[in-house]
Amino acid sequence: MYYLINVSLFITSFILMEFAAWFAHKYIMHGFLWWLHEDHHSGKYHIFQKNDSFALFFAIPSWLCIMLGLMWGNDGSVWFGAGIAAYGVTYFFVHEVIIHQRIKWFRNIKHPYFLALRRAHKVHHKKLTKEGCECFGMLIVPMKYFRESFKKA
Repeated sequence: MYYLINVSLFITSFILMEFAAWFAHKYIMHGFLWWLHEDHHSGKYHIFQKNDSFALFFAIPSWLCIMLGLMWGNDGSVWFGAGIAAYGVTYFFVHEVIIHQRIKWFRNIKHPYFLALRRAHKVHHKKLTKEGCECFGMLIVPMKYFRESFKKA
C-alpha cells in the first residue's frame, strides 16, 4: 500500500503539471511575464533564451517538495516533487528536442502523436505576439491535430 500511495502521488503530480504548465503558459508567460517569453516567439532560436528561465519557476516547487520531504521524513512530498521533476525532464525532451529541435536528436520521428504535437505547437507559434495564440499545453494535443497527423502517417 505504501508504494501504491507514493506512485499515485508521483503520477498525480506529473499529470497536474500539464495543467499547471498550460495555465502558466497562457496566463503568466503570455501575460505579465511576456518579456521573458517573447524571445521564444521571435522565430530566432538561440541555444539559450530568456524563456529558458521558466525552467527555474517549475524546478523550485519540485526541489522544495523533495528537499523538505527528505528533511521532515515525508515520503509523499518526495514522490510528489519527483513527479514534478519527471515532468520537467519530459518537457525538455518533448519541447526542446522533439518540437523545436534545439538539440539535434530524434529529428525524423514520424509517429502520429509527435506529428500532432509538433503541428499544435507550430500553430501556437504562428503568432509572434502574446495575443491570439492557441494550444498552450504540451502533452495534451487537441483532437483536430491528431486527425491531421493520422491522415499524413
